[in-house]
Amino acid sequence: MSTAELKLKVINRITNITDNKLIEQIHRLINFELENNIYKLSNEQVQRIAEAKMEYNKGEIMTHKDAINEIGKWLEEK
Repeated sequence: MSTAELKLKVINRITNITDNKLIEQIHRLINFELENNIYKLSNEQVQRIAEAKMEYNKGEIMTHKDAINEIGKWLEEK
C-alpha cells in the first residue's frame, strides 16, 4: 500500500470516529510526531538516567517476573 493510499485510509477511518477523547488523542499524537523540537530533560532526569545506567552496568537489575512478584507482595501487604 502506498503512502497516499494509507493516508486516505487513515483519513476515512478518522472521519467515522465519534469519540471526542479518541480524536483528541490522535490530535496529540500527530502534533507530537510533527514537532521538530528536541525534548529537554531536567537535571534530575539526567541524573536518574545516569544512575540507572550505572546500576545496569553493575548487574543490579531485576527481571520482569521478579518485579511483578515484588509488586504483588507489596499489594498484599496493604
